[in-house]
Amino acid sequence: MTITDAPSADELRQHMADRLVREGCIRSEPWRAAFLAVPRELFVPDFTVRAQGTLHRYSQGDPAWLAAAYQDVSLLTQFDQDGTATSSSTQPSLMAQMLEALDVHDGDTVLEIGAGTGYNAALLSHRLGPDHVVTVDVDPELVAAAKARLRLAGYEPTLIAGDGMAGHPERAPYDRLLATCGVPRIPKPWLEQLRPGGVIVANIGCAIAHLDVAADHSAAGRFLPGLATFMNARPTPDAVGTTAGSLVQPLLTWSGQTREITIPALDTPGPQFLASMLHPGISDFALADDEGRQIRCLFDPVTSSWARITTTGVTSARLDHGGPRDLWAEREPLLTQWRDAGRPGHERYGLTVFPDGAHLLWLDEPDGMSWRLPD
Repeated sequence: MTITDAPSADELRQHMADRLVREGCIRSEPWRAAFLAVPRELFVPDFTVRAQGTLHRYSQGDPAWLAAAYQDVSLLTQFDQDGTATSSSTQPSLMAQMLEALDVHDGDTVLEIGAGTGYNAALLSHRLGPDHVVTVDVDPELVAAAKARLRLAGYEPTLIAGDGMAGHPERAPYDRLLATCGVPRIPKPWLEQLRPGGVIVANIGCAIAHLDVAADHSAAGRFLPGLATFMNARPTPDAVGTTAGSLVQPLLTWSGQTREITIPALDTPGPQFLASMLHPGISDFALADDEGRQIRCLFDPVTSSWARITTTGVTSARLDHGGPRDLWAEREPLLTQWRDAGRPGHERYGLTVFPDGAHLLWLDEPDGMSWRLPD
C-alpha cells in the first residue's frame, strides 16, 4: 500500500502488519489481526528513540509522534535518575517473532513476565481473550499505567505488581510463559507453574530461548534466529545495575596481573552469545584507546573482579585482570571449543533446564558436546 504524507494510525498499523508479514515475523492470521487491531500509540504517549547514538524524544501532539510510534524499533518509555532506560515498548518485529514462537492455541492461558507499557499484553489479550492473560511486573507505577491504557484499548487482563521471577502461582498452571525482560537463568518457579507440554519463550543473555516443558518440570529447546537483548528483570522497582559509563575510567586505569593471551574475534555473534550464556551478570563492553586498539572490559559487580583485554595483533592480546575471579580463564575454554567446532552459529546451540534449576548448554544435540552453566 502507499502511505500518504500524513498517514492515519490505521494506515500505519496496516503498513506495520504488512511489513511484519512480508519479513516473515508474522506467520499466522490471528497475530496479523492482533497487530492490525491494537493501537500501539495508545500505550506510548511519550517515548524516546535511540538512533545513531543519539536520543530523540517524542510526545503526543508532536507532528512526528504518531509515525515514530510505528517504527520497527524499541521505544524507551522510562528512565531512572541516572538516565538509564528501565522500560520500553519492544521492537514490533521481535515481538511478533516471540509471539509466533509461543505457539498458542485457543483456550491457552499465558503468563507474561514484564508488563512494560501493556502493548504486548494487549496483543495477547486480542489473540486469546483477556481472561487468559496474566502479566507480572515489579514496578507498581508501570502496572497502574499499563492497566489504564489496556482498559482504554478495551482489554482487562490480570495485571500483578510483584517479582516476575517468582511467577504468579495463584493462577497456575499456565500453558505458555513469555518473558519480555532479560533473565540470567530460567527460574524454578516458572518451570513449576507451566503445564507439561507448555512452552517458555524468554530472553537469556543475548538470545531468545524456546523451551518445551516436560512432565518432570524440566525444559529444553533451542534459540530463535537472531540475537536480541531486553532490559534485565529487576528484583525491586528501584534496582539499578552497574552502567558501563561508570566503569570506563576505572577499567582503563586499574592495575593487576598481566599475561599474553590468544583471542577470537570477540565482537562476532558466536563469542557474544557464548559470553552472555556463561556470564549473564558480567558487564562486558568494548572501548578504543588513543592508538585505535580495541580494549575489551569485563566487570563482575558481585566480587569486583575485572579484566581488560587489549588487542596487540589479529589474534593476540594483553590481559590485565584483578579480583578473586579470573573472568577470562572462565570464558576461554568455551570460546576455544567454539573455535575448534568450526565457529558454529548460536542457532546450533540448545539449552536444557533441569527441575533443580541447573542449566546445560549444548551444541547440536542434548547428548552432544555440552557445558554446565554456572548458577
